[in-house]
Amino acid sequence: MSKLSSRRRALTGVALCLVVLLGAPFVGDTVRPEAAEFVLWELRVPRVMVGALVGGILGIVGAAFQTIFNNPLATPSTVGTVAGATLGALMALVLPVPAVLAGLPVVTVAAFAGAVGTSLVVGAVASRGQTRVEDILLVGIALTLGASAISTGLQYTADMLALFSAAQWSLGHLAQLGYDGVWVLGPVAVLCAAVLLSQVRGLEALVAGDELAESRGVHVRQLRAAVVIVGALGVAVCVAWCGPIAFVGLIVPHIVRRVFGSAQRVLLPGSLVTGAAFLVFCDALARVVASGRELPVGVVTAALGAPALVVLIRRR
Repeated sequence: MSKLSSRRRALTGVALCLVVLLGAPFVGDTVRPEAAEFVLWELRVPRVMVGALVGGILGIVGAAFQTIFNNPLATPSTVGTVAGATLGALMALVLPVPAVLAGLPVVTVAAFAGAVGTSLVVGAVASRGQTRVEDILLVGIALTLGASAISTGLQYTADMLALFSAAQWSLGHLAQLGYDGVWVLGPVAVLCAAVLLSQVRGLEALVAGDELAESRGVHVRQLRAAVVIVGALGVAVCVAWCGPIAFVGLIVPHIVRRVFGSAQRVLLPGSLVTGAAFLVFCDALARVVASGRELPVGVVTAALGAPALVVLIRRR
């Protein structure tokens, strides 16, 4: 009976996610009939696709990080990726640099470079022998604090226009014109999801502890380093393209655990699908909650994620 109930919950959850993903392109302001096709296929559909890709990556990376760090508060920003991206973006906005580099906005390129820089440092620490989980977390915290301090100094010297642009970027956005974001994020999302899903067995053994996982043939150090590096790079691309979007990587794994169970073979794919649907839903809500004005999607995810996390904690 319990297996049948779990299967029904899983099917219901997948059906709800599909409803959100398929219905989101049609949510928004009313447009003229002659412009409806352009709005749907050049604005709404690519925006939903980018939202699904970003939400899926944040969800599955958050679930994997919470497992390898054995910490329910671990998020994709734990290893300093978001702080590095923010520093890179702020440098591009404040310093006199060209607006476009290699065909991409220089803010996107600089944010990706900053995120990759911090991610590689944490990955190098994670791949060293005898490195403890606490060491990786401490390095991530140190990089986050250092990058945040430098960002604060840059903001102090920036003009009002740069500060306004930095504030807009830091709230996250999914607005798209065309499918450039899909082509940029798609391969990264597929690679990141494939690598993390291929580590389900190792992550399942890791839940019981490092020693037991080693006894079952799992190379814990290699597993932890691979998850950190691949997850951080996936998040780096997302943050560089859309800005930091809070709470998705934290709240989605907890929702999946509560509804479907905590087994890794359920948690990782469930977080992938639920993260995609959650971010798309939040973006659709951001377009309609304020009449005549669109809220940043990061504001909506935080507004929904914070109370949802409190409710989940109380129910536990």
